Amino acid sequence: MLLFAHPGITLGAATLIADAVNRKPSWFASLSRYLDIRWLLVGSLLPDIIDKPVGQYFFRDTFNNGRIFSHTLLFLIVISAIGFYLLKKHRQKWMLAVAAGTFAHLILDEMWQVPVTLFWPLLGFSFPAVELEGWARNIWEVLFSEPSVYIPEIIGLVILLALGLLIIKRKRVGVFLKRGEVS
Repeated sequence: MLLFAHPGITLGAATLIADAVNRKPSWFASLSRYLDIRWLLVGSLLPDIIDKPVGQYFFRDTFNNGRIFSHTLLFLIVISAIGFYLLKKHRQKWMLAVAAGTFAHLILDEMWQVPVTLFWPLLGFSFPAVELEGWARNIWEVLFSEPSVYIPEIIGLVILLALGLLIIKRKRVGVFLKRGEVS
C-alpha cells in the first residue's frame, strides 16, 4: 500500500467502530470524540515512516527491506503500553490513537504472511531481505496495473477526501488542525 490506503482505510475502519460503539451514525464526528484523528492518521503511516528510510536507504546493506522493526508486534506492544501509561497517568489518549493506526497498518500490510517480521525477535533476529532494485519504478507499475494496490488507494483517497470536505463544509479546519476534532 502507498500513501492514501493506509490513512484512509484506517480512518474509515475506526469511524465504523466508533459509530458501532456510539450507535448513532454520525461518520467522522463520533470518531473525533474518542480520539484525535490526526494521531490516528500518523499511526497509520508510522511503520513506513520509520522502516522505509531505515531499511531501504540508511541501512540497506544490513536490512534490504522496508518492513522491519516498526512492522512487528513488539513495536505495537511498546507503543500501546506507552499509550496506556499516558492515559492512566496523564489522561492523554494521543499515543493510543497512534497505536490504533499502527495496528491497522500491520493488518493492511498483511504482516501475518511474514511471521518472521511480525513476531520478531521470537522467530529470529534477522529480517527477510527483499529485492529493492527498481523499487520506485515497480511501485508506479503496480499502482496502475494491480487491483490489490490501486483499489485500496482509491478507497483511502475517497475517505480522506470525504473527511476533508466535511471539515471544510463545517468550517472546522482550524479546530481540526489544533485538536483533531471534526464536530
